[in-house]
Amino acid sequence: MSRLNSMDEALTEARAAGARGETPVGAVVVLDGAVIGRGGNETRARLDPTAHAEVLAIRRACEAIGSERLVGADLYVTLEPCALCAAAISFARIRRLYFGAADPKGGAVEHGPRFYGQDTCHHAPEVYSGIGEGDAAALLRDFFRARRD
Repeated sequence: MSRLNSMDEALTEARAAGARGETPVGAVVVLDGAVIGRGGNETRARLDPTAHAEVLAIRRACEAIGSERLVGADLYVTLEPCALCAAAISFARIRRLYFGAADPKGGAVEHGPRFYGQDTCHHAPEVYSGIGEGDAAALLRDFFRARRD
């Protein structure tokens, strides 16, 4: 599965989250070319502040392979991960992180605490930003614009 196809899958999850009234962020975990975990934000539906797209996709991927480690897996997410999600990505030993839109306010990869650059970070994935950025940013912008109107 190509990078763009994988990000398209994450965008599909984000759109579904937005349709449910959740902040439209989606994620997929890919291992050996196959999606093994997917998720869109479910914080409101689950009344769970940790039910971020990345965390849900990682949980489902771990269940699918029967391991708490996702060595060799890649994560595609539509928005720069926050500190919670950056830590989960590190603990899961994700090989590569691809994200769409930057999040200067809440992101923790290229903004804020820059989690993977800290001495206390035990595993840092390779990071690739800007994959599908225009679509991901537009989805978020339209979602919040509709909430303000």
